[in-house]
Amino acid sequence: MKAFEGVLKNPLDGRTAKPRRTGYTMVIDKGLGLAATKDLMDTASDYIDSLKQTFGTSHFFNEKLIRDKAEIVTAAGVIVYPGGTFGEIALMQGKLPEYLKRVKELGFTGVEVSDGTIEMTTEQRHGFIKRAKDMGFMVISEVGKKDPNDKVGYEQMHFDIAQDLECGSSRVIVEARESGKGVGIYDGSGNPDVAEVDAIIAGVKDPSVLVWEAPLKNQQLFLIKKFGMNVNLGNVPPEEALVLEALRCGLRGDTLKMAWLGKHPGK
Repeated sequence: MKAFEGVLKNPLDGRTAKPRRTGYTMVIDKGLGLAATKDLMDTASDYIDSLKQTFGTSHFFNEKLIRDKAEIVTAAGVIVYPGGTFGEIALMQGKLPEYLKRVKELGFTGVEVSDGTIEMTTEQRHGFIKRAKDMGFMVISEVGKKDPNDKVGYEQMHFDIAQDLECGSSRVIVEARESGKGVGIYDGSGNPDVAEVDAIIAGVKDPSVLVWEAPLKNQQLFLIKKFGMNVNLGNVPPEEALVLEALRCGLRGDTLKMAWLGKHPGK
């Protein structure tokens, strides 16, 4: 039972519960220790769907620590997976089968497939997704480049999204890096580009499969207002997991105002 259950309700109704298809929250883990990981799961696991150990940071943990972290996260009902950059390195070095085998042995339950830095053929991309899916992983893919000078055209992005889903990806992340500035749908100051968002979703049959990387509050608020409280959001800092959930549910001033105006039209 939640602390205020039976006394107060969320000002915004309709928040999905786990396991959920929409309203997905991916938290980015840059190197949490065991105590911090357990604290995060104790306080926020109901509102976190996946924990990404970002970049190649998993490389620096010893095997026991990785296994212990994965066990804590999995026991809390959260998918845990290494960052897509790690998978790109494995592909670049010709070690994809060995990489996926080790990911499974270490207790990870998901895999990210991306080509944010390297070039990947369509066959390599589809093979990666299918191999990971066949091994029992939850697969999440990503479209877009980390370098804004390597922008992916909309037609290619739409093709990749459709094909990734057909190959077995459960959702597709729209790249914005951990900074949320100057990449993807955000300008150099981190402000969303409405035209960019509209161009992306124009060619996607079901935009609810997209996960928008949105590490900053203004980005989260923009996407909640545009797509609703159950928009899928990623690259959320661990300390912001509950803050985001409050924003989704009308428990922060920005979205509480939305709820109030909904009950007082014309104000």
